[in-house]
Amino acid sequence: MVRHAYRALPAHIHRRLENVDISVEDWPSADDLELLESPGTLFGLFTGVPVTEREGVGPALPDRIILFRGPILESCSTLEEVQHEVRVTLWHEVGHYLGMDEDALHRLGYG
Repeated sequence: MVRHAYRALPAHIHRRLENVDISVEDWPSADDLELLESPGTLFGLFTGVPVTEREGVGPALPDRIILFRGPILESCSTLEEVQHEVRVTLWHEVGHYLGMDEDALHRLGYG
């Protein structure tokens, strides 16, 4: 599902993705959950430096986008809901990689 959602990204977005690792983990860690601005469920996480904040040469280590399988599966009751949530979550985290904030992502429907 993550590969399918990734392939569905527009070509102009694919061209901007450099040195980013996209992976799936079962659950967020306690440290991951502390990054939430308010209590809630964490479906995905971007860690790294957004493209808009980079200076000079790119980072040596890849940035990371992580989707969390457990929270997504717990919140969805059908396969279609899971597919939709995976797509929205991946695109949301890609938005963070590109430098978008939560307000901009919400306006685009990826909040």
